[in-house]
Amino acid sequence: MEFPCDMVTTVPERIEESEVAQTRAWEVVRSAELAAQGHLLHLWWPPVAPGEWRTLGLRDADDEPTLQRLVATMPLHVWMTVQVTPLQPHPNDPRPPTG
Repeated sequence: MEFPCDMVTTVPERIEESEVAQTRAWEVVRSAELAAQGHLLHLWWPPVAPGEWRTLGLRDADDEPTLQRLVATMPLHVWMTVQVTPLQPHPNDPRPPTG
C-alpha cells in the first residue's frame, strides 16, 4: 500500500549544529536502506517558506501501523511531524495494480 507523507522537521534551537549535521547524515543512510527494501519510493521538496524544512515522500508498507514503525526509524523523526495519507487504488488508474 502506498502512503504519501508530508514531513515537517523543526529542530529545537538548543540543538548544536554538529548534532543536526550528524543526524542528517544518518538520515541519508537510513533513507537508502528503506529505498533498497522498497519502502521509500520517492522524495520531493515542495515550495516552502524561508526557514521551513519540509519533505513530501511516497512510501510503501503493508499497512499504516507498519508504515508508522518504519517512519519512526528515521533519525530525524525525533524533530519531525508526519502527516500520512493512506491511498487505495482508483479504478481509472492507468498503472496496473501491483502485488
